[in-house]
Amino acid sequence: MLKERQQQLEVLAQTLSEKKWTVTCAESCTGGGLAFAFTSVSGSSNWFSQSWVTYSNDAKINRLGVDEDIIERYGAVSMQTVKQMATGARREAAADIAVSISGIAGPGGGSKEKPVGLVWFGFAFADYTLCEKQVFDGGRQRVREQAIDFAIQKLIQGLVE
Repeated sequence: MLKERQQQLEVLAQTLSEKKWTVTCAESCTGGGLAFAFTSVSGSSNWFSQSWVTYSNDAKINRLGVDEDIIERYGAVSMQTVKQMATGARREAAADIAVSISGIAGPGGGSKEKPVGLVWFGFAFADYTLCEKQVFDGGRQRVREQAIDFAIQKLIQGLVE
């Protein structure tokens, strides 16, 4: 899986470099794993300069400008929250694209409505924001790894389309 991820990251790096675009990320349940993956690529400073790990609700509100009302109404793991996380990160970093991730990695914290493994993603581009949810299986680390891989794959799709 790591070899496949590294190949995907190389494609991402090449595509961003060709477009002369930058990417940033705002992560919660992945705890900086996506940023770590980005920086595993030599030369990543050409297209990646900063990110945020906004694990707490306060960090989402104070660092990325997520409306407190949104978190109270929909929860931290929601389409509305990741949309604001992505747009806030894009604005703060002055990046071309931002990726946000918020989910329930487990083993606790899930509910019937929001089970363990539920992860929401936000992708903010210049003129639109795409939000998508996935429910991953496995333990905490497996959920986090799948979330990182999904974010990389969707980012590449968004750049190619």
